[in-house]
Amino acid sequence: MRKTFQLHVEGKNPDRVLEAVKHDIRKYIKRERRRDIPEGADFWDFDCQFGATKEAATVVHLSALTGLINGVVAEGGKQFYVEILAKPGKRTPRPDGAHDEDAANDGMGPEEDDDSED
Repeated sequence: MRKTFQLHVEGKNPDRVLEAVKHDIRKYIKRERRRDIPEGADFWDFDCQFGATKEAATVVHLSALTGLINGVVAEGGKQFYVEILAKPGKRTPRPDGAHDEDAANDGMGPEEDDDSED
């Protein structure tokens, strides 16, 4: 998806236009994620660019798009450019010995209380 979205459309409420733009972006992402994943890939990854114009667009993370859109609206911008391209992604295995802190505190191991009064 490569598109410049207009935020001020004659005869339409700007809040509804903003909701429609966000809906279109989410709908595109969901549609791309439903596609069959190619052999050797684990998931669909997205390359994203965002800016006031196509020339001013910079690389951003997919999860930052909504915040950036809200920032343009808060500044009173009239339009913005979004580019979202799907690409197959491959997960990299964790290095040996690495683990999540959540996994270490999953409640399955022995409990240790520092505040115990024995």
